[in-house]
Amino acid sequence: MNKSESKYFNTALLMNQALIELLNKKDFEFITIKEICAKAGVNRSTFYLHYENINELLAECINNIDKKFMTFFDEKTKDIFKNINECTTEQLILISLQYLTPYLTYIKENKIVYQVTVKHQAVMSSDERFSSLNRHIFNPIFKRFGIDENTQNYMITYYINGISAIIIQWIKHGCVDDIKYIENIIINCIFPKNCTQ
Repeated sequence: MNKSESKYFNTALLMNQALIELLNKKDFEFITIKEICAKAGVNRSTFYLHYENINELLAECINNIDKKFMTFFDEKTKDIFKNINECTTEQLILISLQYLTPYLTYIKENKIVYQVTVKHQAVMSSDERFSSLNRHIFNPIFKRFGIDENTQNYMITYYINGISAIIIQWIKHGCVDDIKYIENIIINCIFPKNCTQ
């Protein structure tokens, strides 16, 4: 990365941080480009060099948070991926606390940005957020069970939409419920049992 690219990247990072700080104080709808520029220490022309509007900045901000999580996910869960390929089919489970706990913890730590994402679902697509989960967890498990690709796509849609709905509800309520409680709900939706937590 040359000096010019580095400066461009650092300026974008400053605007990302400014947006997150402003989101801690006010609703997304009331944040202005002027406020973002003032907080980041840049002028309006610099903002427009990077983005067309605030929604674009928000999308980049969420994307950066997701990338950071996926890097963490990839580093911390190598044993899970190995286990998926080596364990017996009786031991294969789609939803494991090994990856569910870090995922929910990460969302809770970044809840302000995720709350904005939930509020603005029309602007912010969450499909990409689950691509790593599909690639590393669901697809290999379905393949081990011999489920064809077309059926896999339907099943993944079912699981992802169900899990997303629970997480979105949790985010809407400010992530106040304990992570273990949310994990219990998700797991009991997959493996129903007496849920008394």
